[in-house]
Amino acid sequence: MSGQSLTDRITAAQHSVTGSAVSKTVCKATTHEIMGPKKKHLDYLIQCTNEMNVNIPQLADSLFERTTNSSWVVVFKSLITTHHLMVYGNERFIQYLASRNTLFNLSNFLDKSGLQGYDMSTFIRRYSRYLNEKAVSYRQVAFDFTKVKRGADGVMRTMNTEKLLKTVPIIQNQMDALLDFNVNSNELTNGVINAAFMLLFKDAIRLFAAYNEGIINLLEKYFDMKKNQCKEGLDIYKKFLTRMTRISEFLKVAE
Repeated sequence: MSGQSLTDRITAAQHSVTGSAVSKTVCKATTHEIMGPKKKHLDYLIQCTNEMNVNIPQLADSLFERTTNSSWVVVFKSLITTHHLMVYGNERFIQYLASRNTLFNLSNFLDKSGLQGYDMSTFIRRYSRYLNEKAVSYRQVAFDFTKVKRGADGVMRTMNTEKLLKTVPIIQNQMDALLDFNVNSNELTNGVINAAFMLLFKDAIRLFAAYNEGIINLLEKYFDMKKNQCKEGLDIYKKFLTRMTRISEFLKVAE
């Protein structure tokens, strides 16, 4: 516990007294230590999402509560833990997040405690916007684009024209929010932002695959579309082309 601050220890102790193992683990995953959340704590929380007797709203609320902290480290790690559970946890976790009207209200977050706090606050605001958008996407289509079946008989390749014209813009919005994280390799200066970037990178690869398959399907259907659908389809395709450069720039950061 050496890397934990006194506040971290008191918070964890309070949850020990109330017997809430979930809340206690959330506190341990989101300490003031400048490193990503520990694997053992993330694994425990993933397991919790699979346990039917675990209250998912309570787990989510514990994470939301940690984002009200003034420290950029605690807030960033809360977002990373939430993202990790959205990706690797039971689907009912992301389902619950998608059912909420609001997730993270961090558009004005600013840690003024030092230069690093100022720098990292920018990424926290962008990251929270992406996680909000990821939940909104799920609410709109009832599946996670990063987990859909791919290939010739996959979800995006077999979608009908009308649904496709509504769905691809939703992917575009999520992709835009992800690319707006806009980090360069020089800014990946600590274990916290690195942990966030790795999750974003994995999402970007899978999201792009779904996006690409949607565009392939769109092009295959183009000459059978009605006139107004052709215009919509063309607009979507043009947006795809303009995003290609940004996507490749984002992926280069990981090299």
